Amino acid sequence: MNAEGKAMDYRRYWEQGMSYEAYRALIAALHAEDKTTGSNHSPEMLEYSRLNEHRMERVEKRFLLSEALGNLIRSLESPLRWLVLSEAWCGDAAQNVPALHHVSALSGGKIEMRLLLRDEHPELMDQWLTNGGKSIPKLIQLDANFDVCGSWGPRPAEAQRMVNEARAAAEDHHVYAERIHKWYAQNNSADLQVELCTLLSL
Repeated sequence: MNAEGKAMDYRRYWEQGMSYEAYRALIAALHAEDKTTGSNHSPEMLEYSRLNEHRMERVEKRFLLSEALGNLIRSLESPLRWLVLSEAWCGDAAQNVPALHHVSALSGGKIEMRLLLRDEHPELMDQWLTNGGKSIPKLIQLDANFDVCGSWGPRPAEAQRMVNEARAAAEDHHVYAERIHKWYAQNNSADLQVELCTLLSL
């Protein structure tokens, strides 16, 4: 298998995927049991997951499809599938997955999205590492034949730059994470939509 993962059976993974609505319902059900997705249900992970639920709600309420992305979607000649690796405890997933859902929902059937939990599909995640790490969310774009025709993730380029600089400076995770989430709130998915325009143009 190569970096693009073209030897993977993406049709099988697609069939295993869940809708965004099912993903949200799963997270809510787990929270009711004081759990999150994955195997680590520590108080810290549960706190992240509950906070991320509020972040998802905020993105859902504030998202506005850009004119450029809307025009590009309308010009698509063939439907696409977005297979997204995610987890409830991941802050970047909370900031980006709801926006991806809205793009799909507003596409008029031209883009369908399904989600898989990263930790339940390690063999797939291992094909889509970022700088050697299992960073999520990871969007794998598939064509009508379930062949890979692009990817995106785990975060917009500006957010990735901020992460890289903070890690190089050995900055405390909680400190730079707060700064990045403030950037997400101010950016309101604008950079993500620009990058999705590039993805859809591949």
